[in-house]
Amino acid sequence: MKSLTLMLMRCGAAGLLYSSVVAAAPTATVERAIDEQTAIEAAAQATQARIDQLDDRARAAVEAYREALQATDSLKRYNDQMALQLQSQTRELASMGDQLEELDVTAREIVPLLQRMLDTLVQFVALDAPFLQRERQDRLDTLQALMVRADVSVAEKYRRVTEAYQVEMEYGRTLEAYQAPLGGDDERVVQFLRVGRIALLYQTLDGDETGYWHPGEQGFVMDDHYHAAVRDGLKVARKQSAPQLLTLPLPAAGAGS
Repeated sequence: MKSLTLMLMRCGAAGLLYSSVVAAAPTATVERAIDEQTAIEAAAQATQARIDQLDDRARAAVEAYREALQATDSLKRYNDQMALQLQSQTRELASMGDQLEELDVTAREIVPLLQRMLDTLVQFVALDAPFLQRERQDRLDTLQALMVRADVSVAEKYRRVTEAYQVEMEYGRTLEAYQAPLGGDDERVVQFLRVGRIALLYQTLDGDETGYWHPGEQGFVMDDHYHAAVRDGLKVARKQSAPQLLTLPLPAAGAGS
């Protein structure tokens, strides 16, 4: 009886142990499966992340390539344009070189011409009526000094000489009143009336003496017969009176009266 009871107890214990082993086996398998699945999913996520990263890099590379192509095309067009401009500038430089050679020849020809023009102007002023003598002589002296200066261009010399000619031409069309010494041995300051280049007359500041320049005698001739005409002419020249007819002497060169 005891033997039977002991046998039954052993059989029961063995059954319980078998049941525990059988129950534990599925749980470990499931856990391993879950771990493997988790690892697979993590690997898949990492792989997808790398794929996304590589895709972004590929897109960035494609965009950079497109930009590089556009920049290359733009640079090519720029280089082509620069090449055309360089060709044009080369032609212009060649043309300018030819022009400079022509200018050198022109300068060699025009400088003597300017000097002859100035010499003629000097002679003209010396033979002209002696009005504004200091002003005109200063202008001539300045031009003489200008002609020998190497730092002044030929164009500037030409401009200044032609400007002096224009000033002298303007004297022939204007009416002017000014004060200056009578000249020669007579240092009296008088009022001068210049009527173009037709007549140069004077009148003392007190109005007691009147005269005019006589080209034939190369000097001033006193003649109070023109006192009123000179007085009125001075007022007209100073814009103190309306323009009016004036009776003035017109002595010819070489004439006695």
